Amino acid sequence: MPDGSNVVAMLPEVVISPEATVNSFRQAMRALAGGVAIVTVGQRPERTGCTATSVESLSVEPPRLLLSINESSSSWKQLQKHPCFGVNILRANHRSLADQFAGRGGLQGEDRYRGGRWTTLTSDGAAILEDALAGSDCVVEKILPRHGHAIVIGRVRAILLHADGQPLLYWQGAYRQIVHTQPEQQA
Repeated sequence: MPDGSNVVAMLPEVVISPEATVNSFRQAMRALAGGVAIVTVGQRPERTGCTATSVESLSVEPPRLLLSINESSSSWKQLQKHPCFGVNILRANHRSLADQFAGRGGLQGEDRYRGGRWTTLTSDGAAILEDALAGSDCVVEKILPRHGHAIVIGRVRAILLHADGQPLLYWQGAYRQIVHTQPEQQA
């Protein structure tokens, strides 16, 4: 019986990168399945937003979200002008909106909001997708610049929550959804 250190070497589909390169790190992170969210920033007529899988719950008490935004993006520029943002957790049927906010199809700014029904939860809040699985209205609490990105901590001010629906997921470079199957019958 081989010891544990030899088991990895015996699997042909395993790749070991002795150095963490941009490509090997990118491939490793593609193995991490994540929920897909639209982050909305800015106010009309200059609002914009992005599609993100880098949204996390930082704490429940007090309610805080953490997200990462590229400092070269239009979302970062608007967030600096208007320090509020919305986090919209998408349903499986929101693929086209996810693409729009990811910049696919060339849509920018206000045009990314086409095809969705939007509301606000606070008087100065960012746009929240009315049929999102969940939406959070946040105000920036702290920004930590790191490696060309801004790590943003948001204080959650208001929440929209729907009781049902399937989430949109991102894994191995593509959108996915949860598929329920029947349990196997035991004989």
